[in-house]
Formats: sequence, structure tokens, C-alpha cells
Amino acid sequence: MTSVILDCDPGHDDAIALLLTLASPEIGLLGVTTVSGNQTLDRTTANAIRVLDHLGRDDIPVAAGADRPLVRRREVAANVHGHTGLDGPELPGPGREPCAEHAVDWLAGVVDSAPEPVTLVPTGPLTNVALFLARYPELKRKLDGIVLMGGAIGEGNVTPAAEFNIWVDPEAAARVFGSGVDLTMVGLDVTHRALMTPAHAQRLASTGRAGRLVADLYDFYSRFHRDRYGWDGAPVHDACAVARVIDPTLIETCTCGVRIDTGGELSRGRTNADRWGRVGWEPNCHVAVDIDAERFLGLLVDRISGLG
Repeated sequence: MTSVILDCDPGHDDAIALLLTLASPEIGLLGVTTVSGNQTLDRTTANAIRVLDHLGRDDIPVAAGADRPLVRRREVAANVHGHTGLDGPELPGPGREPCAEHAVDWLAGVVDSAPEPVTLVPTGPLTNVALFLARYPELKRKLDGIVLMGGAIGEGNVTPAAEFNIWVDPEAAARVFGSGVDLTMVGLDVTHRALMTPAHAQRLASTGRAGRLVADLYDFYSRFHRDRYGWDGAPVHDACAVARVIDPTLIETCTCGVRIDTGGELSRGRTNADRWGRVGWEPNCHVAVDIDAERFLGLLVDRISGLG
């Protein structure tokens, strides 16, 4: 079993990633940390708790982290995820408060005391992770690795150059990619190849509370992708990163040098991946280049259906 901390900004696909994590016996979820991203920190934190409440999982701690990027102005994705960040399902408000500790300090305590190395799975902007690595550099040795959702070799989704999570806080991403921690980047190059369809949502809707929640999430979330891209389906970006932890054979990677562009608006947040060794950068990342979409979606539906 892999001990995991999910650092997220729920967000529809973050919520589905959380459900997949809870449904997978290969993963031991130590807790959830939240960051400003898809919506403001108060809303992403509430959303994480609301999803856990929906399944009666008040045993999973939630710690709130950074409420803004390191140096940039805060940006959110209300156009994709709505005013609450989790528009669509009718979920009650959170039934508890998050931990009193800041997520960065909570992370440090859990990582330091864990009997086995911990895998961080960030599915939002990398602000919390960058702060953790800067404040507690001695704990890098206690990480088994970082498997993040973010970036793209090719085209971005917030600008032609950049994927949202990296674009929001490129300075934090630059710190994480330069940290020396074993790093896997699961980006748009693979997540856009694995679309949840109405058929998947319909199947999930008949399976119980968790499945109905995903179907309701999908109903709202898929509208953006239909309107923007013309797709009859929607990517479940963040669940792909969780799937990489569950079964690494689902996603093919190459190891190469990746550098984050922290420059002006046209290039801000681009993940420059030297896949073919053209410029000779030292390899620092396992970059996802392909996904077994059918097997991934089968895993996603089967596992969440089993939550009942």
C-alpha cells in the first residue's frame, strides 16, 4: 500500500480523484490538503470536506493551505467549475472545520512521523508543495515521490502555452521541478485522451451515493468541455494522477528535463519538456506521454461504483 497525501483544489475532477483514492486499496490516504486554484481557498477547503462528508469519511483530516500564489495575483476557474468550485451536485455545507494547522506544517508533521515514505499527489497549483519543500527541506528524503497533475508537452488549456495548475503559480512549479524530488508530471497530453462519456456517467448514477455524485459532477463539468471543445465527454484530469499511483502501467512516461517558464503572459507557465534531448537539460521528471484510456476509465468507474 502506498501512503498518499492528496493536495488539491476541488474542483470537479479533484473531487472525482478523491473518490478514486478512497475506493482504491492500493492507496492509504493520510489526509487532504487544499490550495487556492479552481476556486478560492475557503471554497476548495469546504468542497474537500463536503465530498468526504458525503461518504461519511470524517476520519480523513483536511488542512487548508495557501490562499494565493507565491507572487502572482490569485486566479480561479469559475468558468469551468462554477461559483462554488463544485457547482452541480446538491451537497450540504461542510460538517466540520479543517485542521487548525496550516497545510504546510500539517504536511511536515505527517511526513516526518509516517513509518514509510509518503507520496504527494498534487492536483492543483503547486504553492503548498513549494512552501513545504522550502520550509522543511530535510523532509525531502522522507518523500517517495511527487505525482502531480499539471503541465503539457503540447498545447495548454488556459493559454496556448500553459496548463491551468502551472499557469496559476509558475514560480511554485519552478521550485518543485527544481527540487530534486522524484517527480512525475501527468499533463494534458494524456488527460485529454481519456474522456469520461455520458455512458460512464449513466452507469455510475445507478451505483449508489458516490456514483450519483460523480454523475452530477459530470453533468455540470462536461458542459464546459462540450461548449469549448465540442467533445461528447470530459477529461478527468486529476484522477489520472491518482491512477498513476494505483497502477503505473496505465500511463506511459519518458524521463527528461523540464523547465517552467516564469516569464511574461505569452509564455507564462509553459512546461518546456526536452523530450528528445535537444538542449541537453538534466532529466528531472517522468513526463506522461500516453495512457491506456479504456483501462483507466474502466478502473475509475469500477472503483467508484464499489464505494456504494
